[in-house]
Amino acid sequence: MLVGIALENNKSNTSKPKECANEMSQYLVAVASERCKRSYAKIFGYFAPRLRSYALKQMGNEALAMELVQDTMSNVWQKAHLFNVEKGSPSTWIFTIARNIRFDMLRKLQNRKEDICSDDLWPILCETTADQNEIPLDEQVTLEQVGQLFNHLPDKQRSVIEAIYIDGKSQQEVADQLSIPLGTVKSRTRLALQRLKDMLEDHD
Repeated sequence: MLVGIALENNKSNTSKPKECANEMSQYLVAVASERCKRSYAKIFGYFAPRLRSYALKQMGNEALAMELVQDTMSNVWQKAHLFNVEKGSPSTWIFTIARNIRFDMLRKLQNRKEDICSDDLWPILCETTADQNEIPLDEQVTLEQVGQLFNHLPDKQRSVIEAIYIDGKSQQEVADQLSIPLGTVKSRTRLALQRLKDMLEDHD
């Protein structure tokens, strides 16, 4: 067994676990020190099927499984110099990378599910650029309230809302501008809109 994943029964896997670990350690060292593509191919050939099996069991989706394999093995190539045989075996190190990538993928999937349109949460904010003469009096009052309550938002949330609703930037552009993850922009946007909604309800 390798990190809970059964090894294939073929001639290429007849070596003992300790011997295999030593072999893979040498390949990782070669990748780190020499950028040896042949050694990397050996590592890829050994671990890719096991990573795919792991990903399928955890995520139940072939496309996501292959994405995890690709991202994990890409990290192995780029970060081989970080492998330390004294701290663990190659399989432990590589599957730790895979698990971290899996967590990141699940977070991204969750963010996509929760990435609701702000129009659904608080439609009136999208009307701030409309002609005031075309907005009914009751909505004008609400817009004035929004303007007053806007100043009560935390600075980080306010800067995101300003960039999106006043400057007309996309969430990705805001993320690039502020040098923060896209998920953080989405989170601050949701929190700010919900806070505005709650404050308006309290003022009714």
